[in-house]
Amino acid sequence: MSRRVALLGKPVAESLSPRMQNAAFAAGGLDWEYVALEVEPDELERAVRRDWVGANVTIPYKQAAAALCDEAEGESVNTLVFRDSRVLGFNTDQEIVAGIEATRVCLIGAGGAAHALLPGLQGEVRMFSRSGEWPPDASDADLVVNATPVRDELLVRPRAGQTVVDLAYRADGRPTALVAAARAAGCEVVDGYEALVRQGAASFQLWTGRPAPVEAMRSALGLTP
Repeated sequence: MSRRVALLGKPVAESLSPRMQNAAFAAGGLDWEYVALEVEPDELERAVRRDWVGANVTIPYKQAAAALCDEAEGESVNTLVFRDSRVLGFNTDQEIVAGIEATRVCLIGAGGAAHALLPGLQGEVRMFSRSGEWPPDASDADLVVNATPVRDELLVRPRAGQTVVDLAYRADGRPTALVAAARAAGCEVVDGYEALVRQGAASFQLWTGRPAPVEAMRSALGLTP
């Protein structure tokens, strides 16, 4: 019987994580299956306690999942490991921005995804959200990060010299409004597909104890080497 890993969130129908992680399991010769499970808020704890070997947690449950862990890496987690009847929470989202040099960061979003990135961000971080400071101001930033699901609205206009990271993506491969504008401006860009691989590779290693087959994961998403 296959060992199972879950993606817990709402919505999850357009997630490419199952395609990517199942390709990784196949490349590693593992009889494992990665499944997406749409979860209502009152179902989260029950979903976490099911018979998984691991899980990813996505919008809007990263902070709620951390509170359910026996041990958690911070207040926001995206990766769960089940070991000795304990739930361990890890933050592999920070791998998305690890090593990106920045003096000033414009971070768009204030939810679990944004908070998960904070430990990996260098420099002074200015956080923007519709419930707080808005609209986003990236005029003096050298790194712009979109940690919201917004794909079609251009929340800031990037300029040459900036690095742009966008966690959002479209399942059909078309760029988001931010990624398209950033590429047109000549920015360094980490799009949602690359972000997915970076965090997903770290999750794979936590679940399996093996290095992730990154090229198989990238190939599953249609990314070139």
